[in-house]
Amino acid sequence: MKKNFFIIVIFIFLTSIITQKSNAYSSDPKQFITEIVNEAKKVLVDTNTKEFKTEKLSKLALETVDIKGVGYYSLGSYRKQLTKDQLKEYMTLFEKYFLKSFTSRLSDYSDPKIEVISAEVLNEKYTIVRSLLLATDKKPEVKIDWRIYTKNPDKPLIRDLIIEGLSLAKTQKEEFSSVIESNNGDFTKLFITLKEFINK
Repeated sequence: MKKNFFIIVIFIFLTSIITQKSNAYSSDPKQFITEIVNEAKKVLVDTNTKEFKTEKLSKLALETVDIKGVGYYSLGSYRKQLTKDQLKEYMTLFEKYFLKSFTSRLSDYSDPKIEVISAEVLNEKYTIVRSLLLATDKKPEVKIDWRIYTKNPDKPLIRDLIIEGLSLAKTQKEEFSSVIESNNGDFTKLFITLKEFINK
């Protein structure tokens, strides 16, 4: 009897943890971005070290960005030409590349003022959330649109940032394609390029 009671208690405890984790962010795309922005603001304050910012921003990205989806998109049609082992290596490198790129771009910001304005449902898979990075004495206002992947309506994920009309995912895809094409379709050079960025 005691053993069964113990198992039930453990089951309830684990269920509680899983539920809390899966509901960490709102399923509503607009509120989802609002929560991410608010969390990022707490990280990007002057009193926090760059190391602290990097760690927390990496954790935030892993939880809220569809890194796998972005990685596949960045590779484009070349994905079909990779072997299973090559694709696995690419995805490992891409995640490290993405996290370093993401954190290095944001860690220099201090208390960014971002206003989430509206959301537009494109279809059942995608919603665009519109926001503004408010102007300061030194920098102009910047329009930022967040492309949210909502195939799983309970767990939205960021697929792209569109800054003043420029898609970061598309730009990255073009850069990767350029590296591969300039090396006669040799994927090894792309892997080397990613490793160089990760290790610098």
